[in-house]
Amino acid sequence: MDLYTELLEGTIQHLQDLKRRGARYVPVSKETLQELSSGAAVKAPRAVAAVQSPAPASSRAPLLVVQKAESAILPGTVQPSSKVEAMAELRERALVCQKCANLAASRKNVVFGVGNIDAELMFVGEAPGADEDIQGEPFVGRAGQLLTKIIQTMALSREQVYIANILKCRPDTPGQSYGNRAPNPDEMERCLPYLHAQIDLIKPKVIVALGATAVEGLFGKVPGSGITKMRGKWREYRGTPVMPTYHPSYLLRPNPSNVKREAWEDMLQVMERLSMPVTDKQKSYFLSKTPA
Repeated sequence: MDLYTELLEGTIQHLQDLKRRGARYVPVSKETLQELSSGAAVKAPRAVAAVQSPAPASSRAPLLVVQKAESAILPGTVQPSSKVEAMAELRERALVCQKCANLAASRKNVVFGVGNIDAELMFVGEAPGADEDIQGEPFVGRAGQLLTKIIQTMALSREQVYIANILKCRPDTPGQSYGNRAPNPDEMERCLPYLHAQIDLIKPKVIVALGATAVEGLFGKVPGSGITKMRGKWREYRGTPVMPTYHPSYLLRPNPSNVKREAWEDMLQVMERLSMPVTDKQKSYFLSKTPA
């Protein structure tokens, strides 16, 4: 398959997915529309069923009207006119991603991310599990319920933060009827551009890396440095402070109480970094029998 055919088929697949989701319009730059009308665009074996909509009253970019998704061609120079549109476009690209053929074939849903795109705090995990794959939302299983509780104990809500993963698809487990596996370095490397774009759009003040795999995805493999050595120590990723800590699933194990206290101390550091008020009750969690 040549590059043109590959791009064409990927574009058609993307438009078909947009149509199934009810989309009727796609934002397109004026320059692209001029190129299409002048014939400067690459000639395709399928007709381009697109017309420019009437000039909108706002400053938004012109729209490409998708008459028939199966025969329309989406130009590659889409320029979203707002942060919301940019995140929505990034999500749509992720939903049809085929970079990892094995994951694309086995996934039920792409787990893009959820929360406030203006959040000051962003949580990054490793990859979706079975529950997340079914629901299409990160951290909804037992570990996710614990993460939600941690967020609430910080006097925040899931709607106020942003939650994403290094890998947007559940790692396939051929031959297994249950269980999960960690993403491998190649899978993480192929998927990282989506996370980079999310971070660049959200611009969080702090990122919390949940678990060793998330830390490895962000910073690479650090020989001899497990999560127990890295947690609680600030790092920096693309200009954003990062607090490595334990993954919630690790805290669900029958661990000594001091492990839970260590994880909570990491969150207290995050709260202080964000200039959030910290009560005496919050400071005392896991130092006594006070429930979190």
